[in-house]
Amino acid sequence: MSSNTAGKPFDALEACLRAVLSWHEQPLSSASLRSRVGSDELWSQETLLEAADSLGYDVLEGQIDPALPALPALPAICATHVGTFVVVLAYDTDAGLLWVDPDHSERPVQADTAEVVARLSGSTLSLTRRQMPGVAGDAPKQGATSRHGHWFWGPILRMRWVYVQVALAALLVNLFALASSIFSMIVYDRVIPNNAIDTLMALLIGVSVIFISDFAIRTVRGYFLDMASSKADAAIADALFEQMLDAHMKTRRGSTGSLASTLKEFESIRDFLTSATLTTFIDIPFAIVFLVVIWLIGGPMAYVPLIAIPIMLLSGLAVQPQLKRLIQESQEDGHHKHAILVETLNGLETIKSLGAGALMRRRWQEAVAHQSNVGLKSRMLAQLATNVANTAQQFVQVAVITVGAFLVSSGHLGFGAIIACTILAGRAIAPMAQITQLLTRMNQTTVSYRALDRLMGQEREHEHGRVFMSRPDFQGAIEFKNVTFTYPGAAKPALENVSFQIAPKEKVAVIGKVGSGKTTVSKLILGLYQPDSGAVLIDGVDVRQIDPSDLRRALGVVLQDIWLIGGTVKQNIALGGSFPSDEEILRASQIAGVDEFVKQHPQGYGMRLGERGEGISGGQRQAIAIARALLGQRKILLFDEATSAMDLGAETALLQRLTQEIGDCTFVTITHKASLLQIVDKIIVIDQGRVAMQGTPEQLMKAQQAQQAQQAAQAAQARGLSEPSA
Repeated sequence: MSSNTAGKPFDALEACLRAVLSWHEQPLSSASLRSRVGSDELWSQETLLEAADSLGYDVLEGQIDPALPALPALPAICATHVGTFVVVLAYDTDAGLLWVDPDHSERPVQADTAEVVARLSGSTLSLTRRQMPGVAGDAPKQGATSRHGHWFWGPILRMRWVYVQVALAALLVNLFALASSIFSMIVYDRVIPNNAIDTLMALLIGVSVIFISDFAIRTVRGYFLDMASSKADAAIADALFEQMLDAHMKTRRGSTGSLASTLKEFESIRDFLTSATLTTFIDIPFAIVFLVVIWLIGGPMAYVPLIAIPIMLLSGLAVQPQLKRLIQESQEDGHHKHAILVETLNGLETIKSLGAGALMRRRWQEAVAHQSNVGLKSRMLAQLATNVANTAQQFVQVAVITVGAFLVSSGHLGFGAIIACTILAGRAIAPMAQITQLLTRMNQTTVSYRALDRLMGQEREHEHGRVFMSRPDFQGAIEFKNVTFTYPGAAKPALENVSFQIAPKEKVAVIGKVGSGKTTVSKLILGLYQPDSGAVLIDGVDVRQIDPSDLRRALGVVLQDIWLIGGTVKQNIALGGSFPSDEEILRASQIAGVDEFVKQHPQGYGMRLGERGEGISGGQRQAIAIARALLGQRKILLFDEATSAMDLGAETALLQRLTQEIGDCTFVTITHKASLLQIVDKIIVIDQGRVAMQGTPEQLMKAQQAQQAQQAAQAAQARGLSEPSA
């Protein structure tokens, strides 16, 4: 297969989806597509459906009858008789079908319709692109959209018909609620005085049917509302996590704990989307229906709930401005408290070793005390409004009976009307009694929504509507052209007017003092940050024009801070690889030195590591990270203090193996160790954010010797001048 690459199994479904994306002028490389879908296995039909949905496509399954061929909606992915897949892109009566057979080529070709249809088994998947904000019309706010349009309202609107049906069900439920009051009125006013037992039985059967129907409708309503909320919940949560992963590093503000707490705010939105909250809101307008029925039955008795409802509403609305401020303050306190917790857990060993537990505990106590104080104030306000509503509810019941008593004594009504109106008045004001709680939850949801909307509005690496040219292959040339970069919030640039070139397959060391800007160089090469001015070029192309997924797939990276997942050694090495075989993992492990300590463990590569690689030494973590970087056909290897935790023997053995492995790669190492300089062709010295010197090790050695000689001469001259004066 021409589409297949060495060492990587051919995935026909992935190739078919990429053909459809190219047809719609949204070309994605395999690395970019898989980075967005989150699957490094061979695709199934379910994976394809998930991937298409995540990229903004609706998929319709269909069948073609070979005897009466009728083409599905195009473009369509079609199964063949031999178990492969092809893509039919378009149809022309004269030219025939435009199709792609990924087994042979990913380029569209024209073919005879009958010839193509004869190959198909009949199963088809038609892909229709949804209209996404930013594709046409005004461009949306950066990052504010997701696969369903707006990150929050999009998934909700997709379920709008479910919510419409829920509203209709609520109408029926509230109409059925009239049954008990009317039943009571008829029994007291008609059945009992006339001893009409047959009428009572008929009424009993009728009201039983209504109650059973009410039970069924409530159950179905709750199920469909929970189902709609669950689907919207999954889509919104996925959009939030995708945004967190894809957001530019420069947009990140605050601590890790604060960011995690912001994402946790989605829980309050999820609670608000549950059936209990929404159905209460839906029931509020139906209070008018009950008031009308009370007026029809009891006349003046309708004035009682009509007077009470505004009082209950005003008591709830009056406390909302203060509650909103307290909820905002409580949310900020929650973020701060969560940040302290995460910071403590991440640095627990250091805190224990330094005896700094008392300091962190004091910070925690202060945060908890402040949040508790704010929470107390908010609860007192909410309770005040709730108490007013409950008191009003009690007065309504008494007042309705009192007014009814006067009407009965004057002969205008029967006893049954009092009972019916009392029941209806209770139903009319019941939602109003919960208005304070509902408004409080609504305020919490609004505050959480705004915090998440700010997160979703941050600039992304893959902006919606932006198309990158696919660059799956790199030669390995790197160039910095007058690059100046300042970290967000920093007072001075980390790099200032930095320029240098690294040729393909060249071996380069970047050295300098602590804080000179060496690690910043690696972050700019990776595209984690973008320069304020100047350009970082890979193979002569600005990294801002390269899909970050393509760029990072070509880079084998060992960062200064080693990150490992809780899992096996094999899983950590294979992390981010593309279908790595056991042979490839073993080879990378042997070069990196992982095999030396893994083969002595009973579980071998199945040895499980704790969170962040707990259970092994720092040098062993670095060895796993190096093996991970060597996995696959990497064009550029970027090591940032990759051997800082290794002993001399392990480092020497690693360098010997690396010398043979990195021959065809561009190798960039950021280091303080002189031992790594023996395998490089060029050294770049960074000092205070600028390139101080660059050249071969021999050139820099001569320059250093000349500088030392000059300094010695100046010192001798200074001593000679000072002796006569002495």
